[in-house]
Amino acid sequence: MSGSIKPKSLWYFDMKNYSVIDLFCGIGGLTHGFIKEEFNVISGYDIDPSCQYAFEANNIDTKFTCKRIEVITRQEILAMYPANSIKILVGCAPCQPFSSYTNSQPENKKNWGLLSEFLRLIQQVKPDIVSMENVMRLKTFKDGTVLNNFIEGLEREYYDVSLDKVYCPKYGIPQNRTRLVLLASKYGQINFLKPTHADLNYVTVRDAISHLPPIEAGEVHVDDRLHYSSMLSALNKKRIQVSKPGGSWRDWPNELVANCHKKDTGKTYPDVYGRMEWDKPSPTITTQCYGYGNGRFGHPEQDRAISLREAALLQTFPKSYKFASPNSKIHLKVIGKHIGNAVPIQLGRVIAQSIRKHLEKHNV
Repeated sequence: MSGSIKPKSLWYFDMKNYSVIDLFCGIGGLTHGFIKEEFNVISGYDIDPSCQYAFEANNIDTKFTCKRIEVITRQEILAMYPANSIKILVGCAPCQPFSSYTNSQPENKKNWGLLSEFLRLIQQVKPDIVSMENVMRLKTFKDGTVLNNFIEGLEREYYDVSLDKVYCPKYGIPQNRTRLVLLASKYGQINFLKPTHADLNYVTVRDAISHLPPIEAGEVHVDDRLHYSSMLSALNKKRIQVSKPGGSWRDWPNELVANCHKKDTGKTYPDVYGRMEWDKPSPTITTQCYGYGNGRFGHPEQDRAISLREAALLQTFPKSYKFASPNSKIHLKVIGKHIGNAVPIQLGRVIAQSIRKHLEKHNV
């Protein structure tokens, strides 16, 4: 037996040997997915201090560090990994820089350059396993050079790299979210798990949120302060009353249609001011999912936008997840941003499962 392969009976099933550091961690969606799969998540890094409470309150014994990736050093990261552990470095660089709006903004290089800073740390730390989740548009952003440079940098460090287009409903996540998931390993070929769901058994909006009690627009439920819906203007109240599940402003009488949508430039944006459909996955949950006019975020039958609680459930956060300290005020904009920016916990679990299966295959 090779000296590098440990007998299974000694520590093969000791998940605490698999040590994870999460860059761009936010409130801990990806971290929580790894913890649910019994990985040892040591620390999360993010530049937003408002994420610290939720990250640490839900991921006990995992430290939150508020720091920019540009100033994180090799020595700092290496010092956190336990001796002889399998080093796993994961990161979901903010996706906003890769949007169609910011693509033409040269000043945003400082943001999309975060991916190169992630690569820098990988090259310096040389973890055993790397994972990155991001939006599909990263594949074509700057003609694909940003992503290609990242992959080529990994390959120069002798990583085997896989890149998968992951449609979240195929993994039990109740939203039409499609993401790129990159996995890289020092041990050989690594693969993302095969889908667990087909279109006939996708988890739906009904499955995720229909059990919640009804509330009005602008109301906070007395027993759940996260079940909180934004106010609607009188005009938007009229609009949502004539909105159809799965529809848009195109279903409205002409007098309710906004002037911007009557212009040729606005007619190409149908996916706003609509209701979700009960028996399908929801649209992708974004940082502004609490606003009726920001997408198809209307409740399937109640005359309001989805609540923060409903958004969290569609992101597969458990009901027990704490988003704000008990005595603090719930701010729609802040918590909405936290929820929308998060990696769905179920996606985090599948990423962790893919890595665990790979490590077990290679007896490490």
